[in-house]
Amino acid sequence: MVLILALVASAEGSVGESPVEVAGPVPGTGQGKPDAGGEAVAPLVFAGSNARTKSAWQQRLKLGPGDVVHFALYGRPDLTRSDVAVEPDGRISYLEAQGIMATGLTIDELREVVTAELSKYLKRPHVIVTPGAFKSKKFFVLGKVVNKGAFVLDRPRTVLEAVALASAFETGLFQQNNVELADLPRSFLIRNGRRVPVDFEKLFLHGDLSQNILLEPDDYIYFPSAIASELYVLGSVKSPGVQVLTSGASVLSAITLAGGWTEKAWQQRVLVVRGSINEPKRIIVNMADILSAKQKDFRLEPRDIVYVADRPWARVEELTDMATTAFIQTMFTVWTGGNVGPLLKQPILPTIK
Repeated sequence: MVLILALVASAEGSVGESPVEVAGPVPGTGQGKPDAGGEAVAPLVFAGSNARTKSAWQQRLKLGPGDVVHFALYGRPDLTRSDVAVEPDGRISYLEAQGIMATGLTIDELREVVTAELSKYLKRPHVIVTPGAFKSKKFFVLGKVVNKGAFVLDRPRTVLEAVALASAFETGLFQQNNVELADLPRSFLIRNGRRVPVDFEKLFLHGDLSQNILLEPDDYIYFPSAIASELYVLGSVKSPGVQVLTSGASVLSAITLAGGWTEKAWQQRVLVVRGSINEPKRIIVNMADILSAKQKDFRLEPRDIVYVADRPWARVEELTDMATTAFIQTMFTVWTGGNVGPLLKQPILPTIK
């Protein structure tokens, strides 16, 4: 795949209702239009757009550790201090204004605070503060990219630019073909604890630039592996997480390998989410009929999500949101546990809502 470098405007598209299948005769699936589920809405802004509007964080740009400013005092060029950095503890110092808490302040607010502090020692000081470099704002690109990690958000950047900074997707041999290893249908972007509905498949495979949104500080972009032969058993099971997909794997066998049901598990119906997390194929499995041998167990496919609820449910759309959230948290746990540990005892995870 070639990264899209010529960025042009395109019309906003609409996504149809995701299909729901029922594995067995289960009445009352609660089908209907998927609700928003509290997800963040991706702003339709393209790189290079003249109509770009500033995000809230850009309208009030706050300082943080690592940012650099220049101080000057009007009429006193000998007191100019260049390249003064905000310390790791968030504080900054200039002349007698020592240990000023700069984190969370704008440039103008910092000037006012420093002016007020120097007024205790100087008569009507005219402090000038100008920005040098913004290094405190970062975003993260993890998973199947060449250079994964944290990147400085020192200017407006889009999803395409983020992947370019990460040196594009990893590639490898699969069935004697050189393929990209990122699983685009299951990739996701997390912002402020919520999934932003970016369709990476439309962006990278179909050139839909409405998905090429601007990033914000602390955004997490994650690209799972496309060739991993695994499935995910989540929710009210004793050992939720990732399982290696074996021949003949089924819902019942996967739940058994996950330690079985918890005390709160609702065993009558289990949800299987298959395919893209943006347009999932949702399958309701009637476990009551399977356990009573009225129907055969449901066979699983690679990267299926098996979700066991802790209470009776009727609306499959709501449960899909819960399953997707659990999947995102699991993927962060698996990635950080395998790539960050054992330096950290607990993975650094966003709280996904």
